[in-house]
Order: sequence, then C-alpha cells, then structure tokens
Amino acid sequence: MDTLLEELKNGVVCGDGAMGTLLAERGIPSGSCFEELCLSQPEKIAAIHREYLKAGARVITTNSFGANAQKLSAFGLERNVPQINGAAARIARNSVDESGSKAWVAGSVGPLGISETEAADRGVDRAALFREQIAALLEGGADLILLETFQNPDELLLALGVAKSLGNPPVITLLASPESGRLPGGAWIGDVLETLGEEGADLVGLNCVNGPQAMLRLVEKISPTSPLAVYPNAGRPTYQEGRIGYGTTPEYFADLGRKMAESGAMLVGGCCGTMPLHIKALAASLKGLKPVLRKVPAISTLEEPAPSVVVAEKSILDLIAEGKTVIVTELDPPKTLPLEKFFTAAEALTRAGSDAITLADNSLAILRVSNFAVAAMLKQRGVTPLLHLSCRDSNVIGLQSELLGMAALGMRHVLALTGDPAKGGDHPDATSVYDVNSVGLLEIIRRLNEGYTQAGTDLQARPDLIAGCTFNPNARNLDTQIQRLERKINAGARYVMTQPVFETRLVEETAKRTAHFGVPVFMGVWPLLNGRQSVFLHNEVPGISIPEPIMSRMSGLEGLEGRKEGVAIAKEVTRAVLDHFPGVYFMTPFLAYQTTEELCAFVRGR
Repeated sequence: MDTLLEELKNGVVCGDGAMGTLLAERGIPSGSCFEELCLSQPEKIAAIHREYLKAGARVITTNSFGANAQKLSAFGLERNVPQINGAAARIARNSVDESGSKAWVAGSVGPLGISETEAADRGVDRAALFREQIAALLEGGADLILLETFQNPDELLLALGVAKSLGNPPVITLLASPESGRLPGGAWIGDVLETLGEEGADLVGLNCVNGPQAMLRLVEKISPTSPLAVYPNAGRPTYQEGRIGYGTTPEYFADLGRKMAESGAMLVGGCCGTMPLHIKALAASLKGLKPVLRKVPAISTLEEPAPSVVVAEKSILDLIAEGKTVIVTELDPPKTLPLEKFFTAAEALTRAGSDAITLADNSLAILRVSNFAVAAMLKQRGVTPLLHLSCRDSNVIGLQSELLGMAALGMRHVLALTGDPAKGGDHPDATSVYDVNSVGLLEIIRRLNEGYTQAGTDLQARPDLIAGCTFNPNARNLDTQIQRLERKINAGARYVMTQPVFETRLVEETAKRTAHFGVPVFMGVWPLLNGRQSVFLHNEVPGISIPEPIMSRMSGLEGLEGRKEGVAIAKEVTRAVLDHFPGVYFMTPFLAYQTTEELCAFVRGR
C-alpha cells in the first residue's frame, strides 16, 4: 500500500473524529482513563474505529492520547505504558486490516502534562517519556505518529525529535491554537509550523480548541511549506445535565471542512465533539478533491499580541469571589432632561451600600435618556454602572459599537435583553430591529471578549465585559423559563437578574431550580409603595405578578402606611433571597430612592 504521504500528492484525505466523545456517550464515566480501555474493553475501542472506517475515514487515530507514564500515573498505570500503547496500535491496525479499507494507523501522542521546569525539578526525563510511548505505538503497528493538541512549541519539537529518532516514521504535528493564532507563550502559529517542517515534520497543522469557522480563518492566515493537516472541534462545547455536548451539524462541519481543503489543507479530520456522522459528511464533501496550492496570505504573521483592555472597575463577580454580599439597584434613567434628582438618588444608594446601579434601556419601549450617556456620567462620579442592552433598537453593528464603547470607557457590566416590541411603547410606529435576540447578543459579547467582532475582525485587544441575562420566576411555565435560562448561560451569561418576586416560596423554588447552573442569581425585589401601585403593577407591567396574599396586605394602604407595609414585604423577601443567593437586586420605584436606600441599609446591617 502507498504511504499516506504519497496518497496526499493525489488527493485530499479524510481523517477520523473524536474518541472520547463516543466513549462518554457509551457510558464511560468522565474522569476515567480512556486509554486503559485498550486493555480492559478492546472491543469498545475497535467498534469506534470500525464506525469511522465505515464513515470514510482514511486515517485512524489510536486511543493513546494520554498514554504516557506521567499522565497514566494519576491512575496508577505508569508501568503499563508499553502494554496500553501496543494494544492501542494493534486494535486500530486490526480494525483497518479487517475492514479491507485503504487506511493508515496514526499513533496518537499528546502533551506530557508536566512543564520543563517541573520536570527538571523532579528529575523527570521528558524525552524518555515520549520515547517509551512512541516506540510502543510503532511496535504495535502504527504507520505514523500523530503529535496532537500541543501548545508549547518546545515540547512539540522535543516529541518530534524523539519520534524521528525511532526509525524516521512519518510524523504529523498539530498545534492547539487559540483563535488569535498566538500560542500561550506568544508565538505566532505560522512561524511555529514552519519551524516544525524544517525540523522534519511530514505534515504540520492545527487541531482542537476551535470549531470549524474559527479553524477555517486560521487556515486562511497561514501558509506552511509542509503539507497541512487540520482537525477542528465540532463547534463550542456546552454543559447540559452533567454532560459536555456540541451542537455543530454534520452538514455544517463538512461544508467548512471542504473550505479548509480548498484553502490548502490536505488532511482534514475532526477533534472534540465530532462523531461518525460528521466524518461521513466530511468524507463525502472531500471526495475527489485535489490538493490546492496555498496562497501566501497578505500578512503572514499577526501584529503584536493583543493586549487586554485596561480594566480598573471591580466587577460584581469579583466582589462575590471576595465573599461580599452584593447589592445591585435599578434606577431607570429619566424621561426628561433634568438629571439632578437621578444623580442625587444614585449617589445616595451608593453611599447606602449599593455596589452597582443598573440602568434600563428604554424599558417597555418608552423613550428615556440614553443609559449609555447616564452610565458614563455615573462613572465620573465614582458609581459602577450596569447597563441593560436591548436588541430592539440596534442592529448587530450598533450593538457591537455600543459594547466596544463601553469597554473603551472602562464600563464592564451589561445585561443582555431581547427588548420589548416598539409597537407597545410610546413610539408605536418605530421599527423593532431584532437582528439577534438576547442569546445571540450574549454570543456576540463572548466573541468580543475573545478579541473578535461578529465579522471576525481582530480587535487587537480583549475587552472584559461581564455579561448577564434575565429570568422570570413568575412565569406560569417555569420549565420553559429554565430551558431558556440554560441557553443564555451556554451562550455566555455569567450572572442572572430576575423579575421582581413578592413571596418567599418563589425565592426558594428559584434557588432549587437554578443551583446547578453555577452562576450568581440576583433575585429582583421591588418595594411596593401603596395598594394602587400594586394593582397597577400586577395588571399592566409585563413580567410582574403579585400574588393574592400580598395584594390583600397592600389593599387600601396609602402614604406612610403603604410604604411601611411594602418595605416590610420587601425585607421578608430579601431575607429569603440572602439565605440562598450571594446578592440581591433592588428595583427603585419611580425614583423613590429613599425606600431602596432603607433596604440597602437593611442588608448591610445584617
């Protein structure tokens, strides 16, 4: 049979997909030693190899990624390196031979999991660790060695040298690069790949970390002299019901895989999250493709490493991490231009203990003074603003522009909202934009934090925006609300703010239903002022539901009596909130800030 290198001269080759994803799907607990299964459950590993071969994979990767003595020592298996790697290679070899497919076995070798400094301090010979593993893979029948998911160029060069010293087998070297193309040490991947080729790597390339779209962008930025291999993830991982999942469809994965080949990749496979269906679609999309001569990109290296935006503002998450009970107070920007009363209220609430003032973005589609402008003025007064950002009024360009403006002014906190429809507000003829909803906006914020715009433009800096989302515990179908909240958190929400609640039962239920998300929840508390206001809020304000017992307590109460009872109810709810959550979200009714000021003092006095 021709070697893989000879085959690549004639056509693009399809690699296989992930091993760990399928093992987890088939009942192997996370935290297990997947590599040991080559000894205890070889048929399970062979079955996965056969599925990838049937799907069209031509390079089969052994189940040996972490089978070096350093990593196996965590399981007490450091003495079993030859047996595990030899078995891994034989299982893959037999699977290929029995299938009758024209395919090659790639012996998988990952990083050691120990730094050069630590190895030196402990007297660990890193080269010997690689040598033991690679020799066993070759002896077991591997056609070539796949050095994958490395981020330290020096470690990868060391492994490459060891592999080549063992009979000069074909070697593929793959870097796990962030989307920026800069490795953790600052090296530009294009330079590292070129060096790897010069040092004897037969194929160089990238795997893991990035989904197909990000991987394609990286492929388009590099032009190594050696043949190029790429193994992207199946998108970004999500954590649901105790499992990590990937949502990329096989068709999407295959389409972008073909584009990678058209951009110069000669070997295309899949990494984390990819399954036989992804590889089947990929193999079909690559069929008949000839190797493409890569064009040298206009810029072969990136600019200086992108710095983070200088951030002076301490976030509410920082405060929680320090053990502080966090108070967020809502103070809506006014509908008229005089702002003196607003700033008096904001400063009073801050003195009373509020950690951040949250500013609505034309809530209920009713025009108010720009919360962005008000936030900037609050910053000048030493007050931390938390901006609501609605998808109703701006397209994705405007949304990103405002977010970047926030970062430029040192504002970090943003609450992502879909927004109330314009037709329900005071400008019913206005157009609602809704390029994205709150989930899409959260994804945009996450992308900006990674240093890129929605269009893929490199920001040359990484803002540190702290994005949150909303949750309505008053909804009739709480299951649906929980599902929506899960999508928001998966999209990047790092804290949650709720609609106001007026009974402790809802506080307890929300705590129980949201605990597994692992993000702070700020329950909304609205101090009622009188009975008439209670009736109005319950009947006319979306998202607010006041239970009958509370309505009865407030019924007929006005003036000081109404305010006193409303504050008493708010304190009852606040006690329950602080029993379950690290902070509370107070809503200031109609700029009656003295009431919220009293609640802030109540919390600080606990």
